[in-house]
Amino acid sequence: MPYIKQNGRKFIEPHLNAVSSFIRNGGDLNYCFTILCKNFIKSFGESYTTHAVCISALENAKLEWYRRRIVPYEDKKITENGDV
Repeated sequence: MPYIKQNGRKFIEPHLNAVSSFIRNGGDLNYCFTILCKNFIKSFGESYTTHAVCISALENAKLEWYRRRIVPYEDKKITENGDV
């Protein structure tokens, strides 16, 4: 997760919350990520670096999501159902 300062979150979160209310499935979520990356590249210029920044942000968010959300869930299920 990108741990940005609270004042940055106050600006961004209302916009994300508004968009989130329209996301109905994985395709919608993927579309939002794609548009965010396209707009980032449009704002900062198309280059290897801006593409790499998008890929890095997506990959790091994925890894942090796994670490913070999936691992605890899996640990809970191991406790409930037993290890393999």
